[in-house]
Amino acid sequence: MSNLEIGILSFPALLVLIFLRVPIGLAMFLIGYFGYWMVTGDTRMPMARLKSAAYSTFASESLAVVPMFLLMGYFATIGGMSKALFKAAESFVGHRKGGVGIAAIASCAGFGAICGSSLATAATMGRVALPEMRRFGYHGGISTAALAAGGTLGILIPPSIVLVIYAILAEQNIAKLFLAAVAPGLLAAVGYMIAISIYVRLYPDRAGVGERVPMNERMRLLMGVWPVLLVFIAVVGGIYGGIFTPTEGAAIGALGTGLIALANGGLTLRTMLDAFTSTGRSTAMIFFIVFGAAFYNSFLALTRVPQSLSDWVVSLGLAPVAVLLLILAIYLVLGCVMDSLSMILLTIPIFFPMMMALDFGMSSEQVAIWFGILVLIVVETGLITPPVGMNLFIINAMDRTTPMIETYKAVMFFVASDLVRVAILVAFPVITLFLIS
Repeated sequence: MSNLEIGILSFPALLVLIFLRVPIGLAMFLIGYFGYWMVTGDTRMPMARLKSAAYSTFASESLAVVPMFLLMGYFATIGGMSKALFKAAESFVGHRKGGVGIAAIASCAGFGAICGSSLATAATMGRVALPEMRRFGYHGGISTAALAAGGTLGILIPPSIVLVIYAILAEQNIAKLFLAAVAPGLLAAVGYMIAISIYVRLYPDRAGVGERVPMNERMRLLMGVWPVLLVFIAVVGGIYGGIFTPTEGAAIGALGTGLIALANGGLTLRTMLDAFTSTGRSTAMIFFIVFGAAFYNSFLALTRVPQSLSDWVVSLGLAPVAVLLLILAIYLVLGCVMDSLSMILLTIPIFFPMMMALDFGMSSEQVAIWFGILVLIVVETGLITPPVGMNLFIINAMDRTTPMIETYKAVMFFVASDLVRVAILVAFPVITLFLIS
């Protein structure tokens, strides 16, 4: 069996382990380890690789932003920022049909600006918004689906942990990727709001309305969200402006949200320890996946699978856009069975060389950034795509009275919104790139 055949057969072997519920990081490590052994024919080679793999994987300073962004999200939660965001948004649109749901999307977008995790955004805003949506008579399906979809804004609106990982894998500028994600992120929020508006018009009995809030009360609640805007401008603006590096920006963001939580009375010794513990656990989980993927990808590089696939795709003579659409379709399928970080780590070393070998009439940096944002969008669509959309399970676990099938039905409105957005961004790359041009 040739090295290339070993590399290709590793994919179905990996999927089998995943379906057997082996943790994705461990599955990638095991396939990489034994694949390395088969390719080299020497049991000492994978052990020799293991000695240096940990250091070479985690020596990147850029990875330090992961725990900082996670800590920033935990501090924002205990500081009451999630509740302040929802109350402010609800005061402006809650009296309209579907307004409470729209407020939930708007607050998810705001929280996503200070939290780089989709699951954390979904879980945090779910605790805040679900009781209010129940109070105003929202059907369980649209309530859970809206919050699951809103949670995906956590990885699309910068700062984003997944974008950081993509930047490291593709060797791109993190600041430019963050800036390029702003317009698609806002487009996503608007698309989800439109989806809710369409849903409540098709099913008017499944959503109630709140009371109109006086303008002076709206202004008071709006003033309560200034810390979110301040942290976002400080982190993203400071990084892009060259005032500090992404790592320094993440640390400043964590410090800022911590001070705000302290001022709001949410940060105590106990909650601070809880935040540190939760950050450590989440970071360990992410880093283990990163390590497993690094080991697996080094094995694939040894078999030359990425280079061979890239050469094969180029030899087919397909239009570049056709290749791009095929790759995005693969991501949609993978999203039904895998989480976003695992997909990025597993596939970017394979698909990225293909994209760089194609001519889209743009510079290589523009193609890399445009492709990264498109991948991010289809990956976050996978988080709400049945049957294994992670955000769907997170939110549905908070509302045991809603059958999962009802969530599945309602979430298709948001999946349709995502597909329309992908089509727009594929057709008009300038929407993604105009802020960095």
